[in-house]
Amino acid sequence: MNFNHTSVLLNEAIDSLHIKPGGVYVDGTAGGGGHTAAILEALGTSGTLIAVDQDPDALAVLRERFQDAPNVIVINNNFSNIKNILSDVGKQRADGILLDIGVSSYQLDTACRGFSYHYDAPLDMRMSRQGTSARDVVNTYTEQDLAAVIYRYGEEKYARSIAKNIVKARQEKPIETTTELVDIIKASMPEAAKRGAHPARKTFQAIRIEVNRELEVLETALDSALGCLNKGGVISVITFHSLEDRLVKTKMKEWAQGCTCPKDFPVCVCGKTPRAKVGKAVSPSPEELAENNRSRSARLRWAIKLRE
Repeated sequence: MNFNHTSVLLNEAIDSLHIKPGGVYVDGTAGGGGHTAAILEALGTSGTLIAVDQDPDALAVLRERFQDAPNVIVINNNFSNIKNILSDVGKQRADGILLDIGVSSYQLDTACRGFSYHYDAPLDMRMSRQGTSARDVVNTYTEQDLAAVIYRYGEEKYARSIAKNIVKARQEKPIETTTELVDIIKASMPEAAKRGAHPARKTFQAIRIEVNRELEVLETALDSALGCLNKGGVISVITFHSLEDRLVKTKMKEWAQGCTCPKDFPVCVCGKTPRAKVGKAVSPSPEELAENNRSRSARLRWAIKLRE
């Protein structure tokens, strides 16, 4: 199996981790193993590298790719379970954790996975291939819930119209394919709104996020990951849309917050000190953008743990 995926912000992500020999590192969204391989090259053979993914296709590729690397452990799990993942392999803490959030190029380009609005395929969008699918969401959610999902996770201004037409269409027959959903979305929008970006982009993003509970999982993972780092350890997160980036930025700002006493207090009485030092956000270079258009919305944010 060829798990095609171009690792975004590869060098920047590896640099941010400040990899040290003998350390314990986690690639929480290993995918095809691009970032994993780069971490391993910097780590060498003296440390431990845990490659985590929930996609069975990715896991098959990872196990084959790193079968001759004795210090790489491939784990079938969701990165939000980082504490249990470390415990299961006999580790309590890590020196670095990398999370590359969102859908992979392989998932988008494999038509049968149902992630893309460019291919006619069964509605699916499950990264783990288990649980609630996009078909379930589209055919069972109420009109109000559909509108809320599409607006909240897709920031789609025509969410109510799209939800109304989805419910109307499914009364005739279940909505089974990506093409059927795209046609409904297009019919729900004025002609002017269909120019520029693909009209189904925001709705597909919203349904995918809902199916995989992406923002909920990310928020859980961030707090858990910081707690699982050694002092001086690094968490680095790559996001691909504003909802993810906003969540990561807000969470890291909280970690870096020190004294919360009113400004007019002469001395600190709360005793709070920052839990982490936050680095400067990084965007793709012009060279990377020229080579990989899908990197255009990527952001890398990272933080160094200062204390428990």
